Parts: sequence; C-alpha cells; structure tokens
Amino acid sequence: METAEFETDLSLFKYDNLEQLPPAYRELEEDERTERIERALETLGDDVVILGHNYQRREIVEHADFIGDSYQLSKEAAAADADYVVFGGVTFMAESADIITDDSQSVILPSMEASCPMAGMAEALQVDAAWAELTAETDENIIPITYMNSYADLKAFCAQQGGLVCTSSNAHKAFEYAFEQGDKVLFLPDKHLGENTAYRLGMEDELVDWDPWDPEGTTAEDAVENDIILWEGYCQVHERFREHHIDQIRDEHPDANVIVHPECRREVVEAADVSGSTATICEMVAEADPGDTWAIGTEIHLTYHLQRWHPEVNVVPLCGDACMDCNAMRQIDPNYLTWVLEELVAGRERNVIEVAPEEKELAQVALDRMLEI
Repeated sequence: METAEFETDLSLFKYDNLEQLPPAYRELEEDERTERIERALETLGDDVVILGHNYQRREIVEHADFIGDSYQLSKEAAAADADYVVFGGVTFMAESADIITDDSQSVILPSMEASCPMAGMAEALQVDAAWAELTAETDENIIPITYMNSYADLKAFCAQQGGLVCTSSNAHKAFEYAFEQGDKVLFLPDKHLGENTAYRLGMEDELVDWDPWDPEGTTAEDAVENDIILWEGYCQVHERFREHHIDQIRDEHPDANVIVHPECRREVVEAADVSGSTATICEMVAEADPGDTWAIGTEIHLTYHLQRWHPEVNVVPLCGDACMDCNAMRQIDPNYLTWVLEELVAGRERNVIEVAPEEKELAQVALDRMLEI
C-alpha cells in the first residue's frame, strides 16, 4: 500500500448523514465566532461538555472543557454527566464516547466529515472477509487486537472473536493477554504500532505485514506461519516522519530530546530518544527543565499547543515545514462548533453519533478486556 495524500471522498465516510454547514456560518470572523460560542456555552451551562483532542487546532481546544487523547476524553465525558457531549475529534472517537457514556447523553461530532483515514483502512466488513481467509489456513487460535483508532463495528468484531482493544500505551499488555488466550495475533489497523510493540516484546522475528488484497503480497497461507500478523494500515501523519528528520534536528539542535509517537515507522522510533503516546509526549515536555529542547514527532497542532503551554521549554516540530496536520481533524472547523452549539441552544441536535445497541454492547466487551489488563 503506497502512502498517499488523503483527499475528501464521501465513499470513505462511515456515516451518511453529512450535513453541510449553513451559509450563514461559513464566513464568520474569529472575534464574532468566539463571542457566539461563549454565549451559547453560557446558555447551555452544565448541559454540555466540549472535548478537544490534542490534535485539534487552537480555536477548538480553547473552548474545550477537557483536552487529551481519545479514550481519556471519552472517560471524562462519561464522568461529566452532561446531556450533550460535543467531541472535537474524529468519528471513531465520538463512537467510543457513545459506547461508554450514559444512554441519556448525546454525543455530537461538529462535522461528520471528520473521518479518520486509518480507521477506514480496516472496516469490519473488510476484516470479516479477510478473517475467513486467515482462519481457513490454520487450526491455531488467532486473537484479533484492534487499536483504539478503529470503528465500533471492528471493536465489536474483535470481541466476538475473543480479542480486545488497545491504546498506544497498553498495546504490549494487549499482546501479552492475546498470547495467553491463543496462539497468534492479528493486529489492526496500524502496522507501525504493531511492529513497534512486537519489538518491545522481543518478537520482531515473528511478525509479517499482510495486505489481503495485494495479489503480489504475502498470502494468507504464509501469513499464518507467523505469530504476529500486521494489517496493512497506517496513520498518514505519522507515516511521513523519516530518519533524516531526526538527523536534521540533531544538526540544528545538538542537545535536543527527540520524542515520537509509536505510530511512526520502526526506524524512526529506533532513532528517537523516546517513543510514547500523546499523553506521554505532554508529560515529558511538562516535566522538562527550563531551556531544554524537545523535538516532537506527532501531529503538528500538539506541538503548537506545547509551545504555548510551556514557553520555558524550546518545543520544535520534528519535521519542520514538512509537518502536516491531520486532514480528518481539520474538518472540525470552529464555524461548525459555533453551529452545533447554537443549534443546541435552539433545541436541535445536529450530527449525533449513535452506535447500534448490539454493536455497542460487544465493543464494550472489547474495551472491558483492555481495562482488565
């Protein structure tokens, strides 16, 4: 699978209830927009909680009640007891919030076009067909693990097959759990996180990349000869980082500490000083000594946030001008936030994310297994 720039294609979106932003909201200036958002929030009070993912732009996170990574934000929403949860993230994150919040809470995604490309690389219908191909080639027990960055139906699929969900922080524990339950692991959708986890466990000689639709790639028969099967998926932001970015940073900042997300390529993780989740990245910078330099290898908006939040630390983007933001996150335009909040004030819910009851129940099982480890 070749890395390609993500272009808007409605066929990639899981939900078909795409609502266009009304014309009256399309040309709002920032001052007016900020005033209207604050007015709506004052009216709604405790009835609404806004979640801002670490990768969101400043104009979103400055209005957020909580800022963090996807699962952390879902837990905050569940504890907040607000009627409305407005998630400044992408579709799979809003689904996770719907799974773990109370049924009386409505989860709203400001723009339904905020659909993660990586999650779309492993939808349940695709995986179901590939799973049949894999399991036909072996009598051994394969345990599927899906990264949190996946749709609810894939989480439900994994639960049905004895598997579970993981985050970038606990993927190694999920692997250990899976090998206690079975003989092999199918990890999806992010092959880089899977490979980095295998190396962490000393199992780098027991893995294979598998693209079931590549006629010239590894066959299912050959794939099951390995203990760890990595689905051919990746994050288009983290895939862009290369070793030469680290070499360049070390030339420009000889004392820099380089930290990258484990969704990066294996060689990038090896070349960095530290690898960790967005929470880990935030913690390392927050605990840094004044004057330290930290080069950040993740979505550019988190680097910008850390620059603002910790001016005493020299925070620089790892790839300089080559860094890109997340195309899916970009769809959460602050004008959309203004619109959905003012619609709530008017008594109308827009862009509600609802996971089907059976799917929700099974996805919760996969999440519960993760929590148990």
